[in-house]
Amino acid sequence: MAPLWHPSPNFGPRRDGLKPAFVVIHYTAMISAEAALTLLCLPEAEVSAHYLIGADGTTWQMVREEDRAWHAGAGEWQGLTDINSRSIGIELDNTGATPFAEPQMAALETLLCAVLARWDIPPDNVIGHSDMAPGRKIDPGPRFDWQRLERQRLAAPTIIRDVQDRDPLLFRARAEAAGYTSDVSDEALLSAVRQRRRPWARGDLRSEDLAVLPQP
Repeated sequence: MAPLWHPSPNFGPRRDGLKPAFVVIHYTAMISAEAALTLLCLPEAEVSAHYLIGADGTTWQMVREEDRAWHAGAGEWQGLTDINSRSIGIELDNTGATPFAEPQMAALETLLCAVLARWDIPPDNVIGHSDMAPGRKIDPGPRFDWQRLERQRLAAPTIIRDVQDRDPLLFRARAEAAGYTSDVSDEALLSAVRQRRRPWARGDLRSEDLAVLPQP
């Protein structure tokens, strides 16, 4: 089913002639998809996204993909800033406290397949809001099923490497090689990497945290 067009006034032109090179996945942290849809279309809210997917799989489009939606905010990925001008934002109706519904994940997969093909975006460039804004944002959170997207080749695969080291400097170097270039604390960086690669992990830095990141 094609997305339902529900235009938001909260957008502008992409800066410097940039085109979408990334997809940023969010959760709404609101009580319903309808509440999120209202907020994302309020002029005074000054926030939007290109798409919103409800728990039942209903998909709304609020901003044309060619335009710059206001979804990512301050942050950095792969040494790049102004992620809004470089990305397409997808909001998922979820509070962050529950698993993401099957119809919603299926609709997300369908949408991602189309978006990646239209803009020639590689799966490695599908990221979470927390990836590009560690310490400031936590969505789509530890409940989001990244492994499902990986199996569909819709996100960067998690490759386990042989690492026996807990050096924070080496961890940061490996995280930067994976794209985490924001200037944030060690704690915020570890939390962001774990949310994406090891959401079950707790406590201090371990060698397993380095093992899921590439060699710098």
